[in-house]
Amino acid sequence: MKLTSTGSVLLISCYELGHQPMGVALPLGFLERAGFTPDAMDIAVEDFDEQKVAAASFIGISVPMHTAMRLGVRVADRIRKVNPSCHVCFYGLYAALNSEYLLDHGADSCIGGEYEEPLVSLVEALDAQSDAAVAGVIQRDRPAAPFLHRLEFAPPSRSALPTLDKYAHLEQNGVCRPAGYVEASRGCLHLCTHCPIPPVYGGRFFAIPQDIVLNDIRQQVFNGATHITFGDPDFLNGPKHSLNVVRAMHEEFPELTFDFTAKIEHLLKRGQDLPEFGKCGCMFIISAVESLSEKVLGILAKEHTRDDFRAALEFCKVAGIPLRPTWVAFTPWTTIDDYLEMLEFVESNGLIDHVDPVQFTIRLLIPPGSLLADHPATRPYRGELDEAAFTFRWDHPDPRMDQLHKDVSKLVAEAVEAEEDSGVTFYRLLELARGQQPMSTVCSLTPDRRRAPRLTESWFC
Repeated sequence: MKLTSTGSVLLISCYELGHQPMGVALPLGFLERAGFTPDAMDIAVEDFDEQKVAAASFIGISVPMHTAMRLGVRVADRIRKVNPSCHVCFYGLYAALNSEYLLDHGADSCIGGEYEEPLVSLVEALDAQSDAAVAGVIQRDRPAAPFLHRLEFAPPSRSALPTLDKYAHLEQNGVCRPAGYVEASRGCLHLCTHCPIPPVYGGRFFAIPQDIVLNDIRQQVFNGATHITFGDPDFLNGPKHSLNVVRAMHEEFPELTFDFTAKIEHLLKRGQDLPEFGKCGCMFIISAVESLSEKVLGILAKEHTRDDFRAALEFCKVAGIPLRPTWVAFTPWTTIDDYLEMLEFVESNGLIDHVDPVQFTIRLLIPPGSLLADHPATRPYRGELDEAAFTFRWDHPDPRMDQLHKDVSKLVAEAVEAEEDSGVTFYRLLELARGQQPMSTVCSLTPDRRRAPRLTESWFC
């Protein structure tokens, strides 16, 4: 199997939150540095290309998240029908968590953690027709731990990817601008029990060198980006590194705006830095608040309280940066009163336009390897592993909550399809949660109001 010819190595992204996929751009750079000429495909925005698949001898499928994982298995099935002899490798966060299932359903190998170097080493071994085990590569009867070593990063390569106009844009006051996507770090210092990162990274994180990050920003600005999303699991895990990147970016591109994700805990600890982030062009911050219930927050090991969230809101308000909270609205421990409290908190704190309605439908996922899977609080409600869905089943002890989840999911899906004003959707959800018939005329917000900046892709799972 010779893999040095153009297109013999193909990397496929299935979904990366509406962004031009970092999970393909970075390994493309590593492969090109090693002397290969790989091709790429992103089925989130382009058709499945059978010619590319047929020409490849090695196909890597990027699975950094649950949605990508479910799509990736379908892609692997199509690959096997078009090109049954190629080597199929799943890589990324969910590849490590689901390697047993993947190896039984079309995968030849899986790689988790800092996957770029093992991916290149695997391609080199296959090109040399070597059957030797490769560090960090999981194969049948060859287990391997996630690869957690500091890498010598190569610049991301984006020329083989669809153009930025195909991806999420920044939306501000009805105007949309092209958005790029970079990462300044991977992994996370924290051990939130519901997060898929801790089972793989175990509380470690790795900074990407500043020059690599800035070069990637430059190429995306050259390709039309006027806004940058920092996709780090938590941009403030390495606060000095992040601030230095932002300062250098702002000095070179003073009109460029950006957003990032950070824990409530970090927003409180680094509150003094938020005004500078704002002056450098930060349009909003995303934070995984998840719940206002102290019980739920404790089980999820979020390390913040409801009052901390309120304090973080004030820090961001003083800095002039909108905070966009995300939620895990349905868990086995969330009550109807908890759900109502979340909605009423959002309303009373002026956050209706800071939360995309889909957030109010998010149901807890418990993937294989999750710290929640065997948590004492989970055991009474956890069912069997749904292998094909990559999560453990669970039922709420209050059947009304399972029904509410179905009802709000249906309402939001129909509202998105109808392009309904998110304020109208919110108030319909509020009526539904209160046990009333959701109407379409209860929104007290004017359609021409100034709304918080957002990305046009609103899914966070």
